[in-house]
Amino acid sequence: MWFILKPQQTLAQGKGNKEQYKVSCIGFYNLENLFDTIPGENDTEFTPNGRNKFTSERYWHKINHMSEVISQIGSEIFPGGPAILGICEVENRSVVEDLVNSPKLKPSGYQIVHYESHDHRGIDVGLLYRPEFFKVTSHRSVPLRIKDNPNFKTRDQLVVSGLLDGEPIHIIVDHWPSRRGGEKRSLPYRMAAAKLTRSLVDSILATDPNAKIIVMGDLNDDPDSKSVIKGLGANPYRNKLKPGELFNAMGSLYHEGIGTLAYRDSWNLFDNIIITQSFLNTDKTTWTFYKAKVFNKPFLQQKSGRFAGYPWRTYVGGNFMGGYSDHFPVYMFLIKKK
Repeated sequence: MWFILKPQQTLAQGKGNKEQYKVSCIGFYNLENLFDTIPGENDTEFTPNGRNKFTSERYWHKINHMSEVISQIGSEIFPGGPAILGICEVENRSVVEDLVNSPKLKPSGYQIVHYESHDHRGIDVGLLYRPEFFKVTSHRSVPLRIKDNPNFKTRDQLVVSGLLDGEPIHIIVDHWPSRRGGEKRSLPYRMAAAKLTRSLVDSILATDPNAKIIVMGDLNDDPDSKSVIKGLGANPYRNKLKPGELFNAMGSLYHEGIGTLAYRDSWNLFDNIIITQSFLNTDKTTWTFYKAKVFNKPFLQQKSGRFAGYPWRTYVGGNFMGGYSDHFPVYMFLIKKK
């Protein structure tokens, strides 16, 4: 079943226009340290005897909280959770299976694409999808290699191709290197990640210049950061796009002061959804970009104190806060004429 936009929800101009559209929802969510409780090589914090005292009770609390959020993303138009959801900061496939089999997500029938990556913390990216809407045709995981630092380990980049209502699309799920050590000092690693992502985009475009490609992820940089604009070639201004540039669907939100995480009384929008210009077609007979949003409902926010309004986290400094994540999810709607 596809959900139909009512006339007042379409992009059509004027009163009385009765055009209706199919709609789909695609999102991304940083799950903030979704670890299991089993001790591993790089995982002593998130265990019952570790610094975070991460018990089974707290693990299932985390699973239920994550599933609560995912089930609501895009529900104003697209019930049951996004058709496609990129995720990051998951320890292994097992925790993702627990997530999709939780009571709030099991009815949506989510399937998983996941690979173990080379990250030094043991966290990975992944993709959830509802097979009634999206059919996976291929997937692969691509490691980031730093020529001058062969011992550098970070998350692999996940490339998934498939059919969204019969139409080919490609998704790249990223979690670029962090700002550990300072933004400027760590920038070369994110530039390297950006160039890898761009090479993956270009390899798809070389086969099909009109390919519909979505880059999503926690880039640890904002839409106006050098790595995103120069390294990836993603322009946040739709009316200023040049041939070959990608469009950053989160750019206008960022320029309005809307973010996905907060630090030292300022907001960042690290969680980006970036698309090829083929999603910006005017006839809307194929999947077309409609709008992008940050899922920042009040229940996800810290309620009081100095950090009121910030994302309500699961842990802060080893203290269990009982919240959700340090990032808000992001999502976009695609539409096409019925």
